[in-house]
Amino acid sequence: MKKKATLSKKAQPKKAAKEVVLKKKSSITKPKKKQIFAKEYPFSKIEKKWAPYWVTKKIYEPDIAKAKKPFYNLMMFPYPSAEGLHVGNMYAFTGSDIYGRLMRAQGNDVLEPIGLDGFGIHSENYAMKKGVHPKPQAVKAEKNFYKQLHMVGNGFSWSHHLETYDPEYYKWTQWLFVQMFNEGLAYRKKAPVNWCPSCKTVLADEQVIAGRCERCDSEVSKKELEQWFFKITKYAPKLLKNLEKLDWSERVKIAQKNWIGKSEGAQISFDIEGAALKTSVTADVFTTRPDTIMGVTFVVVAPESDILEKLKDGISNWKEVEEYIWKAKNKPEAERMADNKEKTGIEIKGIKAINPANGMEIPLWVADYVLSGYGTGVVMGVPAYDERDLAFAQAFGLQVVQAPLVPKDKIVKQVHGKAATKYRLRDWLISRQRYWGPPIPLVYCEHCAEKVMAAKGKDRQKYSAGELLNPGWSAVSQKNLPVLLPFVKEFKPTGTGDSPLSAVPSFYKTKCPKCGRPAKRETDVSDTFLDSSWYFLRYPSVNDKKAAFDKKTTKKWLPVNMYLGGAEHSVLHLLYSRFVTMALKDMGYIDFEEPFTKFRAHGLIIRDGKKMSKSKGNVVNPDEYIKKFGADALRLHLMFLGPLEEGGDFRDAGMVGITRFLNRVWVLVTGTPFKGKDLSPWMNKTIKKVTEDIAALKYNTAIAELMVALNTFTESPSEVTKKDIETFLILLAPLAPYITEEMWAVIGNKPSIHKQIWPAYDKKALRQENFELVVQVNGKTRGALKAKRGISEAEALELAKSDPKIGTHIGEAEIRKVIFIPNRLINIVI
Repeated sequence: MKKKATLSKKAQPKKAAKEVVLKKKSSITKPKKKQIFAKEYPFSKIEKKWAPYWVTKKIYEPDIAKAKKPFYNLMMFPYPSAEGLHVGNMYAFTGSDIYGRLMRAQGNDVLEPIGLDGFGIHSENYAMKKGVHPKPQAVKAEKNFYKQLHMVGNGFSWSHHLETYDPEYYKWTQWLFVQMFNEGLAYRKKAPVNWCPSCKTVLADEQVIAGRCERCDSEVSKKELEQWFFKITKYAPKLLKNLEKLDWSERVKIAQKNWIGKSEGAQISFDIEGAALKTSVTADVFTTRPDTIMGVTFVVVAPESDILEKLKDGISNWKEVEEYIWKAKNKPEAERMADNKEKTGIEIKGIKAINPANGMEIPLWVADYVLSGYGTGVVMGVPAYDERDLAFAQAFGLQVVQAPLVPKDKIVKQVHGKAATKYRLRDWLISRQRYWGPPIPLVYCEHCAEKVMAAKGKDRQKYSAGELLNPGWSAVSQKNLPVLLPFVKEFKPTGTGDSPLSAVPSFYKTKCPKCGRPAKRETDVSDTFLDSSWYFLRYPSVNDKKAAFDKKTTKKWLPVNMYLGGAEHSVLHLLYSRFVTMALKDMGYIDFEEPFTKFRAHGLIIRDGKKMSKSKGNVVNPDEYIKKFGADALRLHLMFLGPLEEGGDFRDAGMVGITRFLNRVWVLVTGTPFKGKDLSPWMNKTIKKVTEDIAALKYNTAIAELMVALNTFTESPSEVTKKDIETFLILLAPLAPYITEEMWAVIGNKPSIHKQIWPAYDKKALRQENFELVVQVNGKTRGALKAKRGISEAEALELAKSDPKIGTHIGEAEIRKVIFIPNRLINIVI
């Protein structure tokens, strides 16, 4: 590591054909000897020089405790994919980094941490594909991923990094699970769940897209299993309400609003009657159209509904109904909900429902187009007012009645209904039947189960909400965390619904934390999205051994000021993080309920007009481009594709122009004899434009403005001042950190350029500059001319007449009238 700012003699390239002599005037530090520089930017040598310098000198390390203006800049938690860093990662990382660099230059203490979301199905599946164990594979992937991340030029705070598979991290993920359990937000129940036959595990609703696994794209089926759930539905009203005040990308807010799915209506009870029924049964129906109650001609029950078991004794065709239920449960939800699918169902015989509005007996059906997760799992069929109900009625010849609507004020009196609000959102299924994840820190004891169920009155106060909700289950104490994931040779998922850990007696056999009797550990692991639901809280406190996050540090640095990531996680990570944050606030651990003050979703990168995929062979490996063109060139090319939030088309031809731009910067700085010290007045426009564009994530137009500035420099090199170049380099630094650091040293300044204050522009000077005068002839725009601000009407007219293109539209005609708007427009009427 060289401490001097200028290139040492040893570091100089040998004299070759492609070189120019650097000539400098007295305005900058004169080198003792004539320095020789290559005509082309030697990116490889310079990147190797500055990357370790930034780390050693802690250029990007804020003082967590003493920071006066903390600014938490974060990109979405990356996971080390199979082949390592891909261009989509680099697009997001670079976009986030540029914003953070602007904030740092504007006087903020910026924290930009980094880590790896390395637990979970994606890593485990890759390990199985390669025929290796996921633990050593994770170590290998980590080494490669971090090596790549050191190359891209980001201002990472490397002293604040974490990996989810590190016991020092997942100890606190388990602690979080325990808090959820103790608070009564975690519960275990048997339920029909989403099952991926390829990943051989259950999936949360949010991980099923159009009936397929979001990870492997396999068709998802239903399976009855006992699972752990988090009560995210408890926070549905707040999750929805808070969206209104969040400074987030609108498409993400819309996605969450639709997923939470608030519906307002009424809950109405239908009595169920049957000669063979031993007890009275009532079916509660939720409807958003209670006014259509008079038009109800049938009632439909979801195949998973609990009410069917209550009616079993009174159903005369139970075997037929049972067979239909079994078939329906194994269909993907997407198929069941499809509008164009053939309607199926079966009438429940021996039983009738009673319409509470008119007392009429109506048939009861079970059909797969009704889902147990929406409303009550029972719907009233009103074919005259609902298209789905009409299609079902037509398929089975059911009655359609055009009945009058019931006014709202009469509904309650007539049918004893009550106002109700329902949500589409369902509880978060958190357990996974896999190996590579944090063991769930809970223990089951038969003895304690009996005691909890028998407890009454004051005795119930001995137990936490979670223990009362889940009799027999107890949480592992904090002092005994982490529950270490054992090394299991046979780690592959069984596909039976049991985790591989269930075959390891040394793991699951334990003692009850409550009574000390023999007990059994939970053998499922938690969903990888739990790992990432709170990681942003850990980063500032990553070295804290006593708590998941230090309260004082968290109060200072959280919530995250700027968060950048993919819109594909709108109802996954982004929703889960909001829920966990709200829950932790309610528990008193933090004082805010939204994790990310500002969130922006970056766009998608395609290649040559097509989506990138391995099958198409068009995936961009950033390593190859960095090796060939340099990190700065790749950063600029990616950011030049379009606004960050829109993405763009990656084409190799674009690298040529960007490389040429960097080479021109290199030649300008190393080969121009700068004069003077003052900033050229025209640079104010450049400062303003670049500042505003970077702040708005419009990096493409910021780069374009810098290209314009470079053109101006090269057109009049004798007028370029050192202050011009310093300002230009500072503006370019967030986008191209390596070349600007080198150039900053070359012109005689001490590193680092990334510690310099962002230039301010002179608003008064901006007002005095030129403007575009729009010229119209008879109301039609014929051109726009550069003119000095404050130009008079006579001067504007003479300027317009003297322009050859505009002059052709005027010719020898008489000018009858002139309409002049100062500093904007002139309209010549002939």
